[in-house]
Order: sequence, then C-alpha cells, then structure tokens
Amino acid sequence: MTAPLRLVAALGLALAVAAPARAAIDITPVTSPGGIDAWMVEEHSIPMVALELRFEGGGSLDAEGKRGAINLMAALLEEGAGDMDAQAFSIAADELAARFDFDVGPDSLAVSARFLSENADEALELLRLALTEPRFDESAIERVRGQVLSNLASDAKDPQTIATDRYNALAFPNHPYGSPHEGTPESVAALTRDDLVAARGRVMARDRVHVAAVGDIDAQELGAMLDDLLGGLPETGAPLPDQAASALEGGLTVVEFDTPQSVVAFGHEGIGMDHPDFFPAFVLTQILGGGGLNSRLMEEVRRERGLTYGIYAGLWTQLYADQLRGFVSTVNDRVGETVSVVRDEWQRMAEEGVTEEELERAKTYLTGAYPLRFDGNERIANILVGMQLDDMPIDYVNTRNAKVEAVTLDDVQRVAARVIRPDDLHFVVVGKPQGLDAGN
Repeated sequence: MTAPLRLVAALGLALAVAAPARAAIDITPVTSPGGIDAWMVEEHSIPMVALELRFEGGGSLDAEGKRGAINLMAALLEEGAGDMDAQAFSIAADELAARFDFDVGPDSLAVSARFLSENADEALELLRLALTEPRFDESAIERVRGQVLSNLASDAKDPQTIATDRYNALAFPNHPYGSPHEGTPESVAALTRDDLVAARGRVMARDRVHVAAVGDIDAQELGAMLDDLLGGLPETGAPLPDQAASALEGGLTVVEFDTPQSVVAFGHEGIGMDHPDFFPAFVLTQILGGGGLNSRLMEEVRRERGLTYGIYAGLWTQLYADQLRGFVSTVNDRVGETVSVVRDEWQRMAEEGVTEEELERAKTYLTGAYPLRFDGNERIANILVGMQLDDMPIDYVNTRNAKVEAVTLDDVQRVAARVIRPDDLHFVVVGKPQGLDAGN
C-alpha cells in the first residue's frame, strides 16, 4: 500500500454525485472453529468470492536496521511457493481464474483474493502456500529488489513524495511513521533472504489478522476456509508500535528541488475516529478543504485567485497517529501567496466556524456519496476489513449517515476552535518557491 496514510475523508468522499441510499448491508460475524474472527456478507447471485486479509502493523513492524524488509517480503509472496517457482505459481493461478494481491502500508499488510466459488479449494490452497510456504528464491529476490529500487529512484524525483516523506520525518522522528516503509536504496540493497524470512514472522501472525469475505460463501464454509488458510501461521508476531505523538510545530520547511511548480504539504495534529467529536470535525474539514469545488480552500485558492488546479485538506488517520493535512501545488512565483491564503482560511475557520448553508451542503454531499462506494463485492470486502482495522462497530456502514445527519451547527462551531489550530500549521514546500518570508 504505497499511500502513506489512510484518508478518513475517503469514507465519504469517493464520489461527488448523490444517489438513493443502498439497502442496509447484512454483515454476519463469523468465528472459525480455530478461533479466527471474520465479517461476511453472503451474495450468491454471482459465483465468486472476494476475500480480504489485513495483518495489523504492516511496514511499521520492520526490525531495527531492516527498513523495507516487510515491503520486499510481501512483494515476493506470489513469486513462488511450495514446490512451484514464480512462473508455475502464476500459471496455476491463471488456470483457476484466481487473482491474488499483496500490498504493504505503514499500518497493515493487505492480502486480497478473488476466485470462483467452484475453484475455491484449489485457489485457497495456492494462497495458503503463498502465506505459509513462500520460497524466497534468490533469483526472485534480486528481480523484485530491482523493481523496488527502481520505484525508490522514481520517488526520489517526485516532489509530492518528497514533501510527504519530509513532513512525516519532521512529525514522527522517533516512530516508524517517520520513514518510508519501502525503505531506502541502502537498506533495501542490504536485505538478505534471512531478513525476509524473519520479516514474514514479524507481521504475518494470527493475533493481528482481520478478515472480510463477500460473495458466494456461507459461515460454515468461511470458518473451515480460514482455519485451513491461516492455521499454519504463528500465533503471535512482533510487538505492535506505540502511539506516535507529533513533534511538528507551526512553521515552514523548504526543500530545494528543481521544478517549475512547488508542492506544499501542510497540517498539524487531528483527531481520530474514536474521538467523540469525530463527526463534527469530519463535516467541518469537508467544508474547509474536502473534495469538489465547494470547499473554502478551493473557492479561495483556485476559483478566486487561480493559484492551483486543486487543493485538498482533511482528516487523515493512521492506527497510531491522527493528522489534519492538506496538499497543494502551484507555480514557484505564487507559493508565498498560496501559503498566505491557506493560513488566512485556517484562521477564519477557527474564529468564525461555518454557516448553516455550508453545513447542510456538506452533509448532503457526504450522505449522498457514501452509498455509492458499495458497488461490488471487492469494494465491500475492502471496506469491511478496513472497518475492523479501525476498530469500528459492525453496524457502522448502516449507521454512518445518521451520525453525519446528527451533526449540528453548534457541534461544528464548538469543534472548530479546537480542531483547527492556525498557530500549529506547518508547511513543507518542495521546489523553488518565491514570496516566502517569516510572515508565511
């Protein structure tokens, strides 16, 4: 999972078009005979199953001095398993019309599987081998290592990645969040096969797995499937990280980079989904900088002044930290003006809050867009496993819009002065910006 953060606002901002609400989703909790918990939605109209696994901790569980090991290890899981090399494994999956994806982010290792229900046993045996008996052949290690190093070289030339990485390094200097989970060219080049074997044991364990299944399957089948699939994994993995308190203070950091447009990452601490004021803050930040053309930042930065094609700000959560963050890019000679406008809008929101019209428009948008996310088994499974990772209640998908609707103007005004903190706003600018001074 290359994106460094999970954007909370995406829970409601995937699409900007309102639509009638989908019927309630019937989620069934399942516990396998071996004690593995899962959420399931039965949908027998299409003979396919979408299975999602999330191993909590992800790239944050790299051993000291082995940054990028979990990311490289996960990329090798479908490069041969059991007595099959990479080519044989790929052919076997294709013959079954099965698809497997392995991805890593700062918070989780994601495993996605799609297969025909008539081929479930054979497809899951392939997946079991990938999870419990990966080969880590030296030839595959070197090939995939080369791909990772190529991606890192590309990232080193990408202003947005540079801005994100520098922001994270400043905010979380003593936490795994402070460095890219993909590692550095030096750390990745030094990884050995033994490091990858050890990395698998650190993150892929039964005590941290979350599971969702959607499709042509029932509770009994799912329970037996999970024990067969995951029973061979170790019970426990490496200790999960501590919470990450932000070390970032208000101010400005400039990273010189030869590009005609500067990228600006900005933000400060936010609040998480478990906070009692989350939903007022969620609606508030939608008005400030959410998707579409109606946010205040889009109005002032793009429509009024033409400083950018797009600007975004919203609540971002990770398992161990919460932020209110935004991004914008603009030509170098207008960076100072752009930063000033963002600061002004931050200050205005903190002092004045929002209007009743803005509140109702935001709530209409958020409640109308949300049902559109549930448009297929794969997306539903992905949402359900994400809910588990975030420790959300099983009825969240059916109660979320009511929580948005319940937000009042008084709620938003009360929260604005506490969540929006202009003095704490820090800007990381990557480029050759002009017009920045102490006042910015």
